[in-house]
Amino acid sequence: MNTTFGMKFDTLAVHAGAEVDPQTGAVAPPIHLSTTFRHGPAGERVEDLEYQREDHPTQRRLQEALAALEGGERALAFASGMAAISAMLESLPAHSRVVIPDDCYSGLRNLATDFLPERGIETVAVDLSEPEALRAACARGVALVWAETPSNPRMKICDIAALARIAHEHGALLACDNTFATPVLQRPLALGADVVMHSTTKYFGGHSDVLGGALVFARADERFERVLHRRHVTGATLAPFSAWLILRGCRSLPARMRMHCANARKLADFLAAHPAIERVNYPGLESHPGHAVAARQMRDFGGMLSIEVRGGREAALRVAGNLKLFINATSLGGCESLVEHRASVEGAHPVSPQNLLRLSVGLEDVEDLIADLRQALT
Repeated sequence: MNTTFGMKFDTLAVHAGAEVDPQTGAVAPPIHLSTTFRHGPAGERVEDLEYQREDHPTQRRLQEALAALEGGERALAFASGMAAISAMLESLPAHSRVVIPDDCYSGLRNLATDFLPERGIETVAVDLSEPEALRAACARGVALVWAETPSNPRMKICDIAALARIAHEHGALLACDNTFATPVLQRPLALGADVVMHSTTKYFGGHSDVLGGALVFARADERFERVLHRRHVTGATLAPFSAWLILRGCRSLPARMRMHCANARKLADFLAAHPAIERVNYPGLESHPGHAVAARQMRDFGGMLSIEVRGGREAALRVAGNLKLFINATSLGGCESLVEHRASVEGAHPVSPQNLLRLSVGLEDVEDLIADLRQALT
């Protein structure tokens, strides 16, 4: 019985995958740590489970919640966001062609450069904020278009519905990294995407203490089955305690996202008026080139932004070093505010501007965050 049918989103976030335990009446979902499950003498499955590397009850609850929140038919949880990305891209047939964004998570870029060519999979980077650029790239044939919106770290916005139409016209799938927005703010499947990816480490976990990833599929079709089989064989499943922590994070996600967004909007306004800042990349600003598209396809503009500091690399590093509340650290989406000089952590071939700092705006009092930035920029 689907007890979440017809619920509004905030109610759905609390109740999806969180049914009362029928055996004990426990309100909090249980954690099942067993690595193996009883079967019959000839391998007959008694409870439809065999071995934790394939699946387990806590992961199933999380997958049910993720599918419900994104409006998909099925979801798969993974040990990390990169495990999810890898499973999706490496499930493509050999010699496939993939379009990725010109501004994207560095792990995706490294996968495209260092590993996909070994399988004969070609990737081409395109500015997906320009739909016609995708149409031109598809002229030579494409199997999958991978979008990020907002993108990491320049916060570019792409029109998901337009990209879906172009991809489908050319027989391609559209996958969308929805990590920055979360389904609270944006639901790519409803706009035509075929697959949504999350690093559940970020806003779903919400406390910088759990690693995970997920793929949510619009349809439980042959592509879903290929990725499911790959996860089983390669062992990229999510550990039970990690699945439980992320499931717990789902319940408070809408409330946390409201505060992340409110704080980020105020910081963006402050930074846009500061003389030491050359550019603020935040889609909530009307000056942002993707503001109109973001306003159409997002409920709010998120808790992530990036700034480009006047004076180049050294000036940006000086600001990052002067911050007191913002912690210099990788990742995002936790309660605490983080700052990162992206070019310094992108490896041997950085592509982010040397004066760019990425900010993950946390849940502190926004006046304290503004004061911290003010003193660091002085």
